[in-house]
Amino acid sequence: MDRKRIVVAMSGGVDSTTAAALLKKEGHDVIGITMQLLEYGEAEGGCCSLDQVVDARRAASSLGFPHYVVNFTEEFDRYVLTDYVDKYMSGKTPIPCVLCNKHVKFDLLLQKALDLGADYLATGHYAKIERDAGGRLSLRKAADESKDQTYFLYTLTQKELSRLMFPLGDMTKDEVRDIAKGFGLRQAEKPDSTGVCFVPDGNYRDYLTARSAFTEAKGDILNSRGDVLGTHKGVFSFTVGQRRGLGIAAGKPMYVTRIDPGANRVYVGEKDELYGMKLVAENITWVDNAYIDNMLDGIIEVKAKVRYRHPESAATLRMWGPSGGMVEFKDPQRAITPGQAVVFYSGDRVLGGGWIREVLPQ
Repeated sequence: MDRKRIVVAMSGGVDSTTAAALLKKEGHDVIGITMQLLEYGEAEGGCCSLDQVVDARRAASSLGFPHYVVNFTEEFDRYVLTDYVDKYMSGKTPIPCVLCNKHVKFDLLLQKALDLGADYLATGHYAKIERDAGGRLSLRKAADESKDQTYFLYTLTQKELSRLMFPLGDMTKDEVRDIAKGFGLRQAEKPDSTGVCFVPDGNYRDYLTARSAFTEAKGDILNSRGDVLGTHKGVFSFTVGQRRGLGIAAGKPMYVTRIDPGANRVYVGEKDELYGMKLVAENITWVDNAYIDNMLDGIIEVKAKVRYRHPESAATLRMWGPSGGMVEFKDPQRAITPGQAVVFYSGDRVLGGGWIREVLPQ
């Protein structure tokens, strides 16, 4: 076996801990690192809490490799928290995990690993990396598609992939828990972390109010005809597709269909009004630029997904230059939401993705 020095990003959960245990068992020189992303009092109960750090350190000690904590609180605030607030305040719905992966985990932490002389940075993500005969790397879906996390990893390029390892890509969650039990790890019984790590109670409205200088900004809630159905106290309390907490009595189920922050208006409609066919994407990046180099003036046939839990669907992408374009689906998509990502696939291969800027009328 070719022994490597591998830094493992350890959150304290079962996935990253099991990944570290497997690499150690294979005989690699493993170093565990946990990122401190928040002041610990702010993260109580979440996946960034002090309890998680303690769990990661205990696991590293029991498995026989060193463990360190690296403080990225300032950078996490700059790249992730500020964007989270800004997007909600502008009527969009953010995905903090994508930005955390791009700027913190696979930039800052990867560089820290390389500074420590590591050959690779490993994580507990459910995804796979494959190398073709020509040496080009591809990002592939995990064997367990119910746990696949490639939607959050679409910003990875050849540069990062060449230094990354995803040891759990061919495993199911049940298999990972069984392996953790075999190693005697207490993480085997820990529940999966859900939601946003810095909003552990799930109440993002309270978080936004506390974080920003928010003051009530009353506006109208309207239907597609322009009839006023009620009022709201701020567009940041709404997201496309939302049904509950609208504060209106329409006599039938209504959903948020569009948010207009400029006019301070929230639009609602019935379920069929949630569906759209076209979107504009910006800041598009590609896992392998070779795929797109000769296609900037053409139309690319892809499978695309507009939310993590949505299935991908057949679509065409017309590029408008190197990083923008229009995506048109063959079938209507539910709740296409500005601020979310649209990720492009070909089979199980991730091609790339971008941010949804706006939804176009049909």
